[in-house]
Amino acid sequence: MSKYRFVGAVAGSILVLDQASKWYIRHTVDLYESIPVIDSLFHITHVRNTGGAFSLFAGSNPAFRLPFFLLVSVVAIGALLYFVRRVQPDQHLLLFALGSILGGALGNLVDRMAAGEVTDFLDFHWHGYYWPAFNVADSCISIGMIILLLHSFLVPEPTHDGQGA
Repeated sequence: MSKYRFVGAVAGSILVLDQASKWYIRHTVDLYESIPVIDSLFHITHVRNTGGAFSLFAGSNPAFRLPFFLLVSVVAIGALLYFVRRVQPDQHLLLFALGSILGGALGNLVDRMAAGEVTDFLDFHWHGYYWPAFNVADSCISIGMIILLLHSFLVPEPTHDGQGA
């Protein structure tokens, strides 16, 4: 399988899972309804986010916000495709990370284009401390970024003779 097909399969799988989970939440859980899964730790809570990560720019004018996030998404997707081009085909973990980030970016982009906002529903909290609700796309972006960061710190760069530093 080519690296482009591999990344496309990862991204496509994540996009489908993300959109299916958001569709299910929108159709079965009322907006702002919270369903305890693990009491005092994890709930399914249906919220909508018009902003970016951590509701960044959520209160800004929609005439600015939507084009801004669409542009950021398109630039990010272009950058990810550029990085895929530079990764060796045998670097499956890196390609998986890039596919995860790409799938997550596409999942949130679909929401923004369709509704101008992103559906979030994974709600973690502990002793009165709440993490902002997120979704499958956000999770995959985070996992992909963690893999990329760990790789950059733990895997030595190959030298010009093909060996690690």
